[in-house]
Amino acid sequence: MASTASATAVLARRSFCSASPCARLAVSLGSAQRSSSCAASNCRRSFVSWSWPRVAVASRSVPRGNFIFLSENVASVRGIHGAQAGRRGAAVMASSSSSSASPVGTIVSEPSTPVDNSSAGDSVEPLTWRASIDFKGIRENKEAIAANIINRKSTGDVELVVELYEQSVRLSMEVDKLRAERNAVASAMKGKLEQAKRQELITQGKELKERLAGLEVSLAQLSDKLQREGQRIPNMTHPSVPIGSEDVATVRKQVGEKPVFTFPVKTHVDLGQDLDLLDFESAAEVSGNKFYYLKNEAVLLEMALINWTLSELIKRGFTPLTTPDLVRSSVVEKCGFQPRGQNTQVYSVEDTDLCLAGTAEIPVGGMYMDSMLTEASLPLRIVAFSHCFRTEAGAAGAATRG
Repeated sequence: MASTASATAVLARRSFCSASPCARLAVSLGSAQRSSSCAASNCRRSFVSWSWPRVAVASRSVPRGNFIFLSENVASVRGIHGAQAGRRGAAVMASSSSSSASPVGTIVSEPSTPVDNSSAGDSVEPLTWRASIDFKGIRENKEAIAANIINRKSTGDVELVVELYEQSVRLSMEVDKLRAERNAVASAMKGKLEQAKRQELITQGKELKERLAGLEVSLAQLSDKLQREGQRIPNMTHPSVPIGSEDVATVRKQVGEKPVFTFPVKTHVDLGQDLDLLDFESAAEVSGNKFYYLKNEAVLLEMALINWTLSELIKRGFTPLTTPDLVRSSVVEKCGFQPRGQNTQVYSVEDTDLCLAGTAEIPVGGMYMDSMLTEASLPLRIVAFSHCFRTEAGAAGAATRG
């Protein structure tokens, strides 16, 4: 369990993004990239603030967002969604009436190597939705997109996307040609024909039907593969975002001074156990590693902080929400997360299309998907409090139990 301050530092490293090739992300919250890995600090409570110049809907691009915390830079891609399973947190969102339409950016950290959420050995899950991706635009801007993938340490393959797109275009043209020939044969058979000619057209029609059926299957498979690879292309980073490590990060705001102690500093684990506020051992027996019980004054402190935060934001015009714990897999995927597969950070409910929500942004984003928000309806200000169910991928925070 990390302190709120350390979690804030992770959330502050945030990139602004310009228009995404993936236009139908509903509202992409928490993770604009499609192939991020989670290694965020195991902060148990997280109040996250966003700014939305425009909400992504239907065939619109995803909006730009920014955290109101400390800094912004692009070092590498990490997801907001890596931390303790079953924790609770709050997502605070605000919209702006700005006319710019840019996608939500990505929270960034510094992994040593890029991480892919879909390994070659994973079973292929059926597509739950299709994004309106501008593949022609990707082809025309592949150099810039390739550079953006490197800067964000993502795993998208723009060359593969372009190759699949060109194959798809050629195969679509061939399918259209066969359909036209089949229709011409069908039209010809409506007329008065000699038996030999009619039999010839029947044979020709059967051959065209068989060839067309095979090509249509190939086209559908190719289209699915193109869609999967296209969803792995990350949103473009805004030109104002520094590229590199924390040394080139832009500090947006600094609150308070770092305290200097004249005595040996205890960890939150030591303090919590000394004051009988935490119980890791019982939680490990009940739920497994990295879970805990809060006890005594820690429970009251948690509730007080939640209520204080909600109260302060309500004063500023935010609408409070509690959100469903279960969401459809398609909604999770539209928000940029990988709901299935070996390396997913999402708990899925077996034999259903439901997942446990890893962050409140997902069900909040789902409230506005497939809808049009007029400029007159902005700004939208929402604060949502929820449980956050996330798998324990990676060893981040293992040494300090969060």
